[in-house]
Amino acid sequence: MHPPAAISLLLLLLTITTTTNGHNITRILQKNQEFSTFNHYLTLTHLAGEINRRQTITVCAVDNAAMSDLTAKGLSLETIKNVLSLHVFADYYGAKKLHEITKGSTSTATMYQATGEAPGTTGFVHITDAKGGKVRFTPEDNPSQTDVVFVKSVLEMPYNISVIQISQVLNSPEAMAPTSAPDLNLTSLLQRDGCKSFYNLLTTSGAIGTFLSSVDGGVTVFCPSDDAVKEFGPKYKNLTAEGKTALLLYHGVPTYNSMGMLRSSNGLMNTLATEGANKYDFTVQNDGEDVKLETKVVTAEISGTVVDDEPVAIYRIDKVLMPRELFKANVAAKKGDGAEAPGPDSSDDYGDDDTADQKANSGGKVVASAVMVLFVVVAFL
Repeated sequence: MHPPAAISLLLLLLTITTTTNGHNITRILQKNQEFSTFNHYLTLTHLAGEINRRQTITVCAVDNAAMSDLTAKGLSLETIKNVLSLHVFADYYGAKKLHEITKGSTSTATMYQATGEAPGTTGFVHITDAKGGKVRFTPEDNPSQTDVVFVKSVLEMPYNISVIQISQVLNSPEAMAPTSAPDLNLTSLLQRDGCKSFYNLLTTSGAIGTFLSSVDGGVTVFCPSDDAVKEFGPKYKNLTAEGKTALLLYHGVPTYNSMGMLRSSNGLMNTLATEGANKYDFTVQNDGEDVKLETKVVTAEISGTVVDDEPVAIYRIDKVLMPRELFKANVAAKKGDGAEAPGPDSSDDYGDDDTADQKANSGGKVVASAVMVLFVVVAFL
């Protein structure tokens, strides 16, 4: 192969290598004004963000006329969210697959089922390849609704996302049941499920104000259990007032992170304590269903969910997070001898190896891909 051809191939492969499979449901639907109301409510209920974060998914859009029938019912926003969640399948169904369903009928789970809001299996939808080339959709808890049919394919990205149009809104009695707005009062939420001791520290230090002011923009709180706070007590008392506030803010992230998001991504996270040269970050490391938070001083694991309802998420963790800005890096423990990190100390005792770690996390795959590409090019020369 001539050098110019090799260079062209290299550029092509690099383009393919760096292409992601992301999608944006808002932009997809914006191209079709007939779905403007449906699109609006996906954004208003925060479902659009959940859809964008998922892979292998089908969105069943309905036109403005069908949506007007739904909005005319006077349902609360939370109830509309449940109804629209029923229109998002946790599997990929393009036009071809819909017309080639094995044995002519199947059931699929929806986002409504995945949220845990649906009692039993009421978050499932039956799909039937009916006579005359029609495909019918029927909610699990409303078998009498047989007038919802496939209209057309709007967009297909096999096997990432399929957006199809269906003729009517799926009427599920359970999804349409009155639903009260979620309790997003951070003050009351932080006093639940073993977070009381952490909440007391927030209030006595005054750090609670920063958490409360972050709710509207989205916040994730990692709350050490009452036992973890009690065990950490002696170290906490040795901190200055400024250090105590920084430590507590270190347990908050100024963005909403669902459990699904935490389980699907590894890397550094800034915190409410992050400011200028004061990094106060930690690394999220997941292993299957387990999510761990690594600070280079201690590793904590998420042991439970207090609340996960955008824009607020609170997770209980088994240890107090110790930032290296306040505590020495646990070098001994990393070597496997189980030694405990010393108490409060100067930030001069740790280096900038976290920057290298970040680069390794974000760039490792790119470097590996680039090497693979170079091998391919060389093979063609």
